[in-house]
Amino acid sequence: MSILVDFGRDTEFSFERALRGYVAAVARAVGVGLESCTLDAGTPAAAYIALDWRLTRFPDHDLALVWDEAHGWAAAIEDHGGATILTYLGGEVLAEPRAVVRFLAAVRADDPDAGTLEAPALREPGDHEELLAALVPQA
Repeated sequence: MSILVDFGRDTEFSFERALRGYVAAVARAVGVGLESCTLDAGTPAAAYIALDWRLTRFPDHDLALVWDEAHGWAAAIEDHGGATILTYLGGEVLAEPRAVVRFLAAVRADDPDAGTLEAPALREPGDHEELLAALVPQA
């Protein structure tokens, strides 16, 4: 039986660092830098990646990727009131960056099968310890 207890671990700090790394990996995969991203490690945790692309059906609005810990990734357009969700990726709350790239390519191609209009309930917000474990692979 181990008596080693990690009193120094700050779950929220570790979670924010890991989430920042994950969002940075997705941003790199879609071709933008971390300067195009915002992150909120509160509850619910959320992220936003601004893109320099526009969809032909919304020529006056920039495209963005948004993520939250309950619904995962979604494609959105920026408007005066903020971001309006167009479609959700679904599947995994922490989808692989390659999956987000494929999703974004389908959205940009106006693929009618790109994602789902209804927000998927992938997990309940909170329990950042669980998300941290998923973000940081165990050695």
